[in-house]
Amino acid sequence: MADTSDIRKGLCIEFNHDTFAIVEFQHVKPGKGAAFVRTKLKSVTTGRVIDHTFPSGHKIKEVRVERRKFQFLYSDDMGYHFMNTEDYEQVTINEKMLENPKLLKESENVDILYDSAKDIPLTLEMPQYVILEVTYTEPGNKGNTASSNTLKPATMETGAEVRVPLFINIGDVIKVDTATGAYKERV
Repeated sequence: MADTSDIRKGLCIEFNHDTFAIVEFQHVKPGKGAAFVRTKLKSVTTGRVIDHTFPSGHKIKEVRVERRKFQFLYSDDMGYHFMNTEDYEQVTINEKMLENPKLLKESENVDILYDSAKDIPLTLEMPQYVILEVTYTEPGNKGNTASSNTLKPATMETGAEVRVPLFINIGDVIKVDTATGAYKERV
């Protein structure tokens, strides 16, 4: 058993008969009254995000997790299929467990967190950035904007749509942030 002083981003806990990962937290010590911890929890089984406030010193049940390296193979109507890079075991992950599934490219390496006691996948962590090729975008004309930070939609090789600057053309390779799905830079 842990308590609220052990709360950190990414910690998996058992709460309301489900497993949740802590997305955000804030320790608050008001001038009057007892301290508390404000958290944002994401269910690793359903993907639902809830806000919850724990009183300071509250006992929480920590779920022991194991990080395993997997490689993305393909997706179909059953889900997203991954292969363990150590023993070549394949696992299928439901789309609800993925943050930005459209940004996954075949043979991309990811980490899957497993519940050590039950040996079931809890959540999938993508790399911070992915490198993708632009397959379609409208040409950007110079001088048609008043500011330099105007964006246009572009379709990536995976089918994802990302807003990119006007100078990006078809065939360009760009870096995309997987957490927000936003353009970072041209590669």
